[in-house]
Amino acid sequence: MKGISYSRYGGPEVLEYGELRDPKVGPDQVLVEVRAAAVNPVDWKCREGYLDGLLDAVFPVIPGWDVSGVVVRPGAAVSEFSAGDEVIGYVREDFLSRGTFAEYVAAPVRTLARKPRNLSFEEAAGLPLAGLTAYQVLVKVLGAGRGDTVLVHAAAGGVGSLAVQIAVHLGARVIGTASERNHDYVRGLGGEPVTYGEGLAERVRGLAPEGVDAVFDTIGGDTLTASAHLLASGGRLASIADPEVVSHGGRYHFVRPDAGDLAELTRLAEQGAVGVHVQETFPLARAADAHRLNQEGRTRGKIVVTPGGGTGGPS
Repeated sequence: MKGISYSRYGGPEVLEYGELRDPKVGPDQVLVEVRAAAVNPVDWKCREGYLDGLLDAVFPVIPGWDVSGVVVRPGAAVSEFSAGDEVIGYVREDFLSRGTFAEYVAAPVRTLARKPRNLSFEEAAGLPLAGLTAYQVLVKVLGAGRGDTVLVHAAAGGVGSLAVQIAVHLGARVIGTASERNHDYVRGLGGEPVTYGEGLAERVRGLAPEGVDAVFDTIGGDTLTASAHLLASGGRLASIADPEVVSHGGRYHFVRPDAGDLAELTRLAEQGAVGVHVQETFPLARAADAHRLNQEGRTRGKIVVTPGGGTGGPS
């Protein structure tokens, strides 16, 4: 099969497009023909070696954790899916090697759910990692709900845009930080935009004089520190970017695969409660360019790669 891989840590230039070994399908795995795979910041952080202290890399590494595609063959112990089923997945294992930037991926069944019928494969590929992150933080960590005012940072990004939509669906009022050019986009998601940078705390206080009930931090550093001071009495703070959040009385969250949570995201998508904006789509052979664009940190929604028809792959 064709795919992208890297044999050492480094910049986008270490990504190579070519023939890869066909994946073996274990008893609890599902062979998926990849129709689209989304790019996430964690992909280039893994490629650069920033997660080497956390995850072993078995080179060559195929990058990518997000996928949408079609089941080719379920493993011997899998009864949840059949050949021809359309699925999405956050295909993360506890090591780096077998990713989704290829024509086929053998995905553990615990990482998969049915694809939303109303989303294209490209849109659906952007839902798993970002959607699970947003859902798990808002529901399981912050307990956001009706009557809450929630501050979401980087509200136009992949995680932030889904967090705004999910929080609105939960009945919360949402204030979202974003650059000026993305304010209309954030409004369209249901949020109230405020601009990044100096004076952010004052701008948020202007919208929520008594403070906010919950903060979803996706940036860390000074933004996290400022956020801690914007909380109302009894407010909750969570970060996916900075473990120092615990020193401010908050919680750090690293998203985990969860088939039940992913199925809930499919339900929300089919209800029209959440959608995915795809900023740009690249052919798999140009995955390095997709990584470069994502690494610039100004993505609205998601960046996606598509491998094509998958001819010549496993049968």
